[in-house]
Amino acid sequence: MQHYEIAIVGGGLAGQVAALALGRAGRKVCLVAAAPRHDDGRTTALMDQSVRYLERLGVWQKILPSTAALSVMQILDGTNRLLRAPPAQFRASDIGLAAFGYNIPNKALAEVLDDALAAEPNLTRIETNVDSVAVQTDKVTISISGGEVIEVDFVIGADGRKSITREAAGIDVRKWSYQQSAVVLNFAHTLPHGNVSTEFHTESGPFTQVPLPGSRSSLVWVVRPEEATRLTNLTTEELSTTVEARMQSILGKVTVEDKAQAWPLSSMMAERFGTGRVALIGEAAHAFPPIGAQGLNLSLRDSMTLADLLSAERDRPIPADAGDRYNRRRRPDVMSRTFSVDLLNRSLLTDLLPVQMVRAAGMHVLNAVSPLRNALMQEGVEPGRSLKNLVRELGKQIRR
Repeated sequence: MQHYEIAIVGGGLAGQVAALALGRAGRKVCLVAAAPRHDDGRTTALMDQSVRYLERLGVWQKILPSTAALSVMQILDGTNRLLRAPPAQFRASDIGLAAFGYNIPNKALAEVLDDALAAEPNLTRIETNVDSVAVQTDKVTISISGGEVIEVDFVIGADGRKSITREAAGIDVRKWSYQQSAVVLNFAHTLPHGNVSTEFHTESGPFTQVPLPGSRSSLVWVVRPEEATRLTNLTTEELSTTVEARMQSILGKVTVEDKAQAWPLSSMMAERFGTGRVALIGEAAHAFPPIGAQGLNLSLRDSMTLADLLSAERDRPIPADAGDRYNRRRRPDVMSRTFSVDLLNRSLLTDLLPVQMVRAAGMHVLNAVSPLRNALMQEGVEPGRSLKNLVRELGKQIRR
């Protein structure tokens, strides 16, 4: 029987980053997952905190050529409702950053992480599926395809919404769904994007254009499921015309690349994010619609917390309550992000006049009160800093 200090079950982006971080921290790690596929056509916007984390792991410079900076984010009301919110624009330079973050094709990110994992001496990759996980007070036993058994001191479930690891730990989940699908695609355009990301708020959800290198952008368009079916069945020329019209031609002529993909939207949150010798990260712990660039950034903060906890005393065994410590540290961040994304999404869908008034008033306030706008931007980039900075900035405004 093979023994490791830590096993990561699941080889998606969240699991790969966690494996790399813990290997670099000096723990003996195994990553147990089927051989990776690199056919994901989606992109991910990583915020500044996540970028700095990848810099510390030594992989950012290899990812950088495939990215585009997000220097300005603007929100436009694209509805036909009676009360429409005013335009709002957020500039990274207002909070001392060159960019809020960078947009990255998932395929490029996964390939760089694959290379880094292959070169990490503290990591063993076991490219097969997990049959079962047995959690005990002093160890965790993992049975894999072919009858082999692995014994570890601690297991990290990065195995998605149907997590075997989470089930083995006896952790329940809360699930809720939306009558929405996300249509994702990449497109070329004739006018430069200027590193500006534009989000149109529509009656069915956000329509979000995010820059890619050159005169290209990625798109996440949240629509009703039947509309997603219609859009994905259009010819490339028809879809290009439809996207351009929805964008009001702000980037000129649009040419969609390849075929659009559609993903049904739902949310999920585990009742706990860790217990005993188990921790959950990524979509084994939390999942929600692609709004506000929160998904993978939240998962990377899972990895940051685990690396901090599990590498604090590398010369000592991993404590039996490490999962409980992790749960206490991650709960406030995960819960606040999950509920805020859910609230924002539902506010876009409702036709209730009071909700429309609140949204419109909120945008007016953000435009008028720069300390509040800056605090919101800082919270999006690095959670936890904004309240202190807001108090300081409001104090300056009062003294003036």
